[in-house]
Amino acid sequence: MIIKYNPKLKELARELRRNATKSEVRLWQKLKRDQMHGYDFHRQKPIDEYIVDFFCNRLRLAIEVDGYSHEILEVWERDVKKNNRLNELGIQVLRFSDAQVLKDMDNVLRVIEEYIFQFEANGNTPPSIPPS
Repeated sequence: MIIKYNPKLKELARELRRNATKSEVRLWQKLKRDQMHGYDFHRQKPIDEYIVDFFCNRLRLAIEVDGYSHEILEVWERDVKKNNRLNELGIQVLRFSDAQVLKDMDNVLRVIEEYIFQFEANGNTPPSIPPS
């Protein structure tokens, strides 16, 4: 499926890739080059009016890694709006904190794998994820 995006976001996405956080770099090391069960992930992918940290089109899955700023009410409200819009587009969102990625990578990867296993068990239909 072709996903449309605001072309003005392309340069910002490049900038975000160049200035990735430590947790984004670590998770990317586990997702790149089809390492996650052969699924192709992209980083800092523009979708609609947003940029998601990681995205797999085939899985219809966005993965977000949230730093401490996401605990601020205004940022949290934007995250909810972003999640809702992505869900409207048929994209599920998994969110992890920086701390989870840096200190508990095994469980982060297990959650992503569980999504993949459910996707495959559902005949390549994205499983629904309870709101976080």
